[in-house]
Amino acid sequence: MPESSPETHVIDFRAAEQLLAARDPRGAIQLLDSVITAHPENTAARLLRARAFFLAAQLRPAELEFQIVLEREPDNAFAHFALGRTLERADRSAEALRHFRLAAALEPRPEFIEAARFARETGNGAHDPGDPDHDPE
Repeated sequence: MPESSPETHVIDFRAAEQLLAARDPRGAIQLLDSVITAHPENTAARLLRARAFFLAAQLRPAELEFQIVLEREPDNAFAHFALGRTLERADRSAEALRHFRLAAALEPRPEFIEAARFARETGNGAHDPGDPDHDPE
């Protein structure tokens, strides 16, 4: 196996983005594991891995990664929204609502506002106006 370098980590990160776009979250996770091992402070890689975990239906690892991102960037509206979707999918709607509200307050995008409004009105979080597999930025 070739030795890792900063350049290979950038290549792996970009390849992981492509794999996620091609709906191969497990492949993306594999690539991102080495990137995060080498650069545990890399929030972008953690956010991408969290999205990959979500798409792979690995909800607990997704939740943990989104929480790490939010510890470092508490004003990251997308991370709040994506954590809300993760919690919602795990049947933890009350916890999800808090993150939907924070996302909508931090950045009033229509999908964030709709998620906060729908979760509040229904209390069940069954509606899915958007999910974290697609970062709207």
